[in-house]
Amino acid sequence: MDKSEALALGLSAVLLLVFFVAIIYASTARGIDVPTCITDPDPFQRGQLIEHAEDRYEVQMIAQMWSFQPRRIEIPAGSQLDIYLRAADILHGFKIEGTNINMMAVPGSINYMQLTFDEPGTYPLICHEYCGVGHHNMRGEIVVTES
Repeated sequence: MDKSEALALGLSAVLLLVFFVAIIYASTARGIDVPTCITDPDPFQRGQLIEHAEDRYEVQMIAQMWSFQPRRIEIPAGSQLDIYLRAADILHGFKIEGTNINMMAVPGSINYMQLTFDEPGTYPLICHEYCGVGHHNMRGEIVVTES
């Protein structure tokens, strides 16, 4: 094997190791997680916010042309929010600005993520997947109030 080939293989192995370490760091130390896809339950038919306890909420979110249901969610600071997301028609994106929540709303499946909102404020919801002519109107918000 030529020295330049050995060097290229060695650098490739080191770079691959760096990528693996970065992925492990992101998933453990930074709390970045992959959404869970739920494919077996019956899908909910309307978007709604459900309070399970004083500091635990569930939102059944529907992404459809060109809106989110519910469009506005209000919860107190320190609350845990379980987000169940489904698409009513086509593929949509779902991002909560200021958080690490970024999901795809896929027809026929329900995606799930969990987040605790510690800081009061308004967190915009946006669709980051082009879904047609009214895509720019597909917005919502999560309002976190003082507890």
